[in-house]
Amino acid sequence: MSWQPELEELRRREAMAEKMGGAEKLARQHARGKLDARARIAGIVDAGSFREIGKIAGRGTYAEDGSLEGLSPATLIFGRANIEGRPVVVSADDFTVRGGSADASIARKMTQCEAMAHSLRIPLVRMIDGTGGGGSVKTLETIGATYVPAVHGWSDVVRNLDTVPVVALSLGPTAGLGAARVVASHYSVMVRGLSQLFAAGPAVVAAIDSRQQTADKEGLGGSEIHTRNGVVDDEVASEAEAFARARRFLSYLPSSVGELAARAHCSDPADRREDMLLSIVPRADKQVYSMRRVLQAVLDKDSLFEIGANWGRAAITGLARLDGWPVAVLASDPSFLGGSWEAKTSEKAKRLVKLADQFRLPIVHLVDNPGFMIGQAAEVAGTIRYGVDAMNAIYRATVPLASVVVRRAYGIAGSAMSNADAFQYRFAWPSGDWGSLPIEGGIEVAYKSDLEAAEDYDAALEEIRARLNRVRSPFRTAERFGIEDIIDPRDTRPLLCEFAELAWRRLGLGDGP
Repeated sequence: MSWQPELEELRRREAMAEKMGGAEKLARQHARGKLDARARIAGIVDAGSFREIGKIAGRGTYAEDGSLEGLSPATLIFGRANIEGRPVVVSADDFTVRGGSADASIARKMTQCEAMAHSLRIPLVRMIDGTGGGGSVKTLETIGATYVPAVHGWSDVVRNLDTVPVVALSLGPTAGLGAARVVASHYSVMVRGLSQLFAAGPAVVAAIDSRQQTADKEGLGGSEIHTRNGVVDDEVASEAEAFARARRFLSYLPSSVGELAARAHCSDPADRREDMLLSIVPRADKQVYSMRRVLQAVLDKDSLFEIGANWGRAAITGLARLDGWPVAVLASDPSFLGGSWEAKTSEKAKRLVKLADQFRLPIVHLVDNPGFMIGQAAEVAGTIRYGVDAMNAIYRATVPLASVVVRRAYGIAGSAMSNADAFQYRFAWPSGDWGSLPIEGGIEVAYKSDLEAAEDYDAALEEIRARLNRVRSPFRTAERFGIEDIIDPRDTRPLLCEFAELAWRRLGLGDGP
């Protein structure tokens, strides 16, 4: 006697699970412009690579004779798959089943999903659409009591942050635990107009505090809010673009802490020299230029994967490649606040450096930093605390770091270009300009008595400025070995490619192209 009847029962249950919340709720999901959970998994992983775990888990309904009449699947779909040929754990919330709430969830599926990633040391991709938390207050009647809140399994979330790359895609309204799962990641994305994230939705906010201004989901927690305050890294225009960015982010990283990232094939010559670098930095110190153009000129072509472009905008952060070697990139952006680090910029720089150090990526830092942002607003924001935290991260980093002083490096923020107590792999362009504070901002303070005693204040000020300008030449600093090398800007790419090869030799060499 075979077990064929049981296999037929299994296939029937699997077919029920594949219907998710049913045709009507699937149609409603698609009408909102959203993919369903299974389509999302198919869209982000390599074709045919997904092996689902716990597919038939859910809540069955049975006839009096004990036969199965229907199955409401769990709100989380997860399993093992490949992205670019590498194994990952991928999960997707199913909003068509009770809005993805805990009322219809099976908690062990979520904890097993998280545990699988850190246990097998493979990256985790979460696609989040719903609350995933305590559910409705109706649950209290079912339970028959209230309960002290606790997130069982959160220790697995924390362990994953310490051991494997974690990517989170917010693909709908995400509240409570769902929102927390988005934030507890190394890289997060929202879809413009489709994703919202909040501790509690508008109805709950209005019911609890009527004094708060009424806002819809987008106004309360849309991507325009959270990709500009640093809660979420990036916003995109479509789910397909979110999938592509998640796949690309993972391509720069190893599968887990303790492994090394892979080198990619590179057809961009390591000795490429761009003439435009000779004139890109203006001689007038208050004129801006495009640091992104500089990055395009010195990094492997089209390799820059910028992270967090809409927040902490005085710094450009991301991942890139040099002669195929993956690196983390930190660069000043003089087009925003002159490149001055304020609180959010410092927080963003710290996040990038910690990511690089955790996953053993060398760091390249292109510097044009006039210092920490000053003024009352900067003090109220706690700029110095966040700035020192960023500096501490750079000093704690154990991966090789190369810095290129493109223009300004002033004060404590400027000194955070690298660890001054270690070997500094550092170059400066002839446009380099540095000091404890900009000369323009310090002359009238340092020479106050001389200027007040002068017959012609303006003439005396100009004479002092001319004297100081003669000694601010970067060549004077190089004479004293205060800067290691002043280079032709066109040599930046060849020198950084050389650094990347040496850095990866130090790290133990990743997989070849």
